[in-house]
Amino acid sequence: MRYDDSPPAPESASSVSPERRWFARRSGLAVGAALLAPTALAGWVLIQLTTGAGADDARPPRIVMPAGSASAATDATPKADPSPSKGPLAGRTVVIDPGHNTGNFKHTSEIDEKVDIGTNRKECDTTGTTTNSGYMEAEFTLDVSRRLRTVLEAKGLKVVLTHEADRAWGPCIDERARIGNGAAADAVVSVHADGVSEGNRGYHIILPAKVKGGAADTAPIVGPSRDLGERIASNFARTTGSAPANYLGSGTGLVVRDDLGGLNLSTRPKVFIECGNMRDAKDAALLTSPEWRQKAAQGIADGIVGFLGG
Repeated sequence: MRYDDSPPAPESASSVSPERRWFARRSGLAVGAALLAPTALAGWVLIQLTTGAGADDARPPRIVMPAGSASAATDATPKADPSPSKGPLAGRTVVIDPGHNTGNFKHTSEIDEKVDIGTNRKECDTTGTTTNSGYMEAEFTLDVSRRLRTVLEAKGLKVVLTHEADRAWGPCIDERARIGNGAAADAVVSVHADGVSEGNRGYHIILPAKVKGGAADTAPIVGPSRDLGERIASNFARTTGSAPANYLGSGTGLVVRDDLGGLNLSTRPKVFIECGNMRDAKDAALLTSPEWRQKAAQGIADGIVGFLGG
């Protein structure tokens, strides 16, 4: 849309006599028995039987395993997978920005208020677009963002969403940037879908241009943002099967812009992704498919994880 917006080794069985040895105490008060038996798994098992003065004092057999041996396949405790919090993604934060808000349509006067984006002033937010059947871009962006959060959290990442349609409208583009900056995010991705004419298809990633003015200074993030964008682009294409946009970016799926407050005001590596064109029937069929949206979320997540070294 035109918006601004991861012990000691078991004793060898061969060293143990296979003969049974019985020991009896002359008093007859107790009888002890020990049997050494080789096992199919490893080492040996000591089965010790004891009886007391009377039947009521009888104790059940006690099985003693040598250190390092396994009791049985069903008793073996599997090793836990390494905790993702100890991997290369430990302590990393990702901010996901679901473009627009489903309530923006009812608050046009509020979202039309201008905010400072460093280089100029621009509308707080926009309504976003819809498919021809009325499926809202804001619904799409929130759904994909939630799916994306689930995938990333499973990798051990901390994920922050700028909103969850839990407010009447917005947030404004400058606030969206502040959320990413305030979280000291290692990567920020704003999720969108375009709204251009029929026949224009495919995804594209919007990268920040080098701008400086007022509160805007993107020089430190231009390089890492491009790296992030390129990784998302290639992974998105791989998981969804979608092609780069056929109407801009010269087939690269990458576009650089200097007019988006969400990018201009960011101090963290950040990109926007337009997942497809809601106004094209073929793209719309994909965007409205839950299965495809899961693929989209996976592709974006794979790009982010790759960027973070996971």
